[in-house]
Amino acid sequence: MSQKYIRNFSIVAHIDHGKSTLSDRLIEFTGGLASREMKAQVLDSMDIERERGITIKAQTVRLKYLARDGHEYQLNLMDTPGHVDFSYEVSRSLAACEGAIILVDATQGVQAQTLANAYLALDNDLEMLPVLNKIDLPSSDVDGTRQQIADAIGLDASNAICVSGKTGAGVPELLEEIVTKLPAPHGDENVPTRALLVDSWYDSYLGVVVLVRVVDGTLRRGQKIKFVATGAEYAVEKIGYFTPKMVDVNELNTGEIGFIITGMKTIHDCKVGDTIVDAKSGGDALPGFKPSVPVVFSSFFPMAADDYPDLRDGAEKLALNDASFTFTVEKSSALGFGLRCGFLGLLHMEIISERLNREFNLSLINTLINTVPSVLYKIHLRDGSVMDLENPADMPDPTRIDFIEEPWVLATIMMPDKYLGGIMELCASRRGVQDNISYVGNRAVLTYRLPLAEIVFDFYDRVKSISSGYASFDYSLCGYERSDLVKVSILVNDENVEPLSFMCHRSSAESRGRQIVEKLKDLIPRHQFKIPLQAAIGGKIIARETIAAYRKDVTAKCYGGDITRKRKLLEKQKEGKKRLRTFGNVEIPQSAFINALKVGK
Repeated sequence: MSQKYIRNFSIVAHIDHGKSTLSDRLIEFTGGLASREMKAQVLDSMDIERERGITIKAQTVRLKYLARDGHEYQLNLMDTPGHVDFSYEVSRSLAACEGAIILVDATQGVQAQTLANAYLALDNDLEMLPVLNKIDLPSSDVDGTRQQIADAIGLDASNAICVSGKTGAGVPELLEEIVTKLPAPHGDENVPTRALLVDSWYDSYLGVVVLVRVVDGTLRRGQKIKFVATGAEYAVEKIGYFTPKMVDVNELNTGEIGFIITGMKTIHDCKVGDTIVDAKSGGDALPGFKPSVPVVFSSFFPMAADDYPDLRDGAEKLALNDASFTFTVEKSSALGFGLRCGFLGLLHMEIISERLNREFNLSLINTLINTVPSVLYKIHLRDGSVMDLENPADMPDPTRIDFIEEPWVLATIMMPDKYLGGIMELCASRRGVQDNISYVGNRAVLTYRLPLAEIVFDFYDRVKSISSGYASFDYSLCGYERSDLVKVSILVNDENVEPLSFMCHRSSAESRGRQIVEKLKDLIPRHQFKIPLQAAIGGKIIARETIAAYRKDVTAKCYGGDITRKRKLLEKQKEGKKRLRTFGNVEIPQSAFINALKVGK
């Protein structure tokens, strides 16, 4: 098909604004699937996406549309996630498109992630098409939402299409807008092949499936291709596109999006953002897109050593499917071999944990321990060198440290202005520095600079709680700053429990340490001897609790007589418990680890 009849576009929006539902209606209207094959969230292929009602992986589908001008158009649609943890998926999708539909819920208006995604589309120099969704609801405010789009994003929304992803109202008009307003691809059809590697995943039957956007030339079945970044060469064994079902073809032409299968066996040859060229002709690399940078780190350890190979294998396959998930091998003296994993946020970590459980039969509740999540710190040593610290266990001797830097983010919070005071108080309590405040109608847009470590745990939940669910939140990394940080160690029966150690600002070290030891006191079962629980910074104890021992009444059978006999029995019991404490082992149940890490600030 000629490029002028191709439209590559993404649907981007805030979470729950109806991207996947609108995608369903577009597929249904263009006949991408028969009516009997349609189901809600048809592009959300994972069970976990359907259950949670969120999109985790960006999905692509090719639709055929006969426009009013009499020409048949090829529409390559990319449905994208809305949650801030999966913004990397959005940026990848936008890099493969020429246009973006900025979808806004007419009942909620412009939200934080709407702004963030609009800026991403702007960075990629895409044509943006504002669309108002959920107009079938009585609470929808079309005129107010149009004004918000103009004020907050700067897009002219006076003629924005109004649709309902639920009923299908406005979908025919939207399709016409897509073919008339969004630009066609502009690659060179007469030069050697160059294609952008947009995504990849592992299929248990087909092996590694690679999603590509052909930028120049043609990609054919049987063609010998080369991956520029890795230098790996393969022959294209299978080629096609999604409707969303897989459809095989002999070639993908300039401007088209589809998949190739090469018989690739190793994930190391497949880097998302790489350029694919003809093996004989070669070619320069395309700009691609920025690699993702993990911001939250946590360790996964199998309780049984035999489970480690399965954990490693599962993580490798997920890393192929999710380029923003990284891991390295880690060994703990207490827990054995495990993986130190990097994520884009706590929801991302939770999703990976659940996918390991579901897709690879690794029960995270019974057989894995998640250690306390941490962010990436930069340790400046006295000898002038700088080391990255992902795991508090790797903290160097304090005498070698000159100063420590931590990552900061620029956070955007949008809320009805009546909640402004509570949100500002929350940000101040998390060491936030106000950057800007503005208004869009009766909604306040608050911009704060915050330490990343202060928002990865429960900040989003607190924002939702304070605002009765009406506030929206988005953030982006803005650099590193020097801070007074310390490592807090947790000791159980005078033994350091490294998985529970954490980094924090000195001002909050005592309160957080006290919270954890108080929680552990309730979680660790009583033993036959007293168990001291301590939080310490270096050699200084900053918090302590004690789990009382079980006590047998050894004087129960003493009826009357001299008090010295009772004292003798009690002293003997005391000595026995002292020996037990010296030689006994404290059994810490796995549930105690998990629940101790859920301590709120």
